[in-house]
Amino acid sequence: MTFGDLLDRARALAERPGRSVLGVCGAPGAGKTTLAEAVVAALAADPPEGCSATWVAHVPMDGFHLADVALRRLGRLGRKGAPDTFDAHGYAALLERLRAPSSATVYAPAFERDLEQPLAGALPVEPDCRLVVTEGNYLLIDDVAWTPVRGLLDEVWFVAVDDDVRRERLVARHVRFGKTPDDAVAWVGATDEPNAVLVAPGAAGADVVVPASAVPVPGGPTA
Repeated sequence: MTFGDLLDRARALAERPGRSVLGVCGAPGAGKTTLAEAVVAALAADPPEGCSATWVAHVPMDGFHLADVALRRLGRLGRKGAPDTFDAHGYAALLERLRAPSSATVYAPAFERDLEQPLAGALPVEPDCRLVVTEGNYLLIDDVAWTPVRGLLDEVWFVAVDDDVRRERLVARHVRFGKTPDDAVAWVGATDEPNAVLVAPGAAGADVVVPASAVPVPGGPTA
């Protein structure tokens, strides 16, 4: 499977009547965001006749992180990123809203990495959007709060990558956003890896398991 094959699948979803929602799932550090952004960029650059670049939109699950003030109140700040540190019901409600025909722009939340906080109303999904690409760790997790999500996705891809590579990416990401190398390693071991264990069984419920070779390198070719 290549990135081109994945683009063909995404375009076929977008060409269905109405609006489709594609989910990209995987463990922390697997490359979900990289893949989702590459798919959206490629489709936006080559819209069907009569469509604009807004015929495809990227709406990450990460916008539904609970804010630190809420996590602190709940006693979950030290577990930020775990399934119960997200507004899973709010995420499902947005997906349901996105699937419904509308003549209005729908605004979705984003996650601001520099602030490490959700940002409301940051991502517009225009009325002419035919395909929403959403990505996150927990789209296929076996958890009562997250179960409704799968039924709101037309197709789900699970990104599989070598665990050592994935962990290296996570440590580098945490350092890039302010942690010391030792703190980054500790966080990956204590928080990210338990989450990865929860996510792994979801691969069996995916429509496609995406190999690492099909995920474009940022800044590299996407063919």
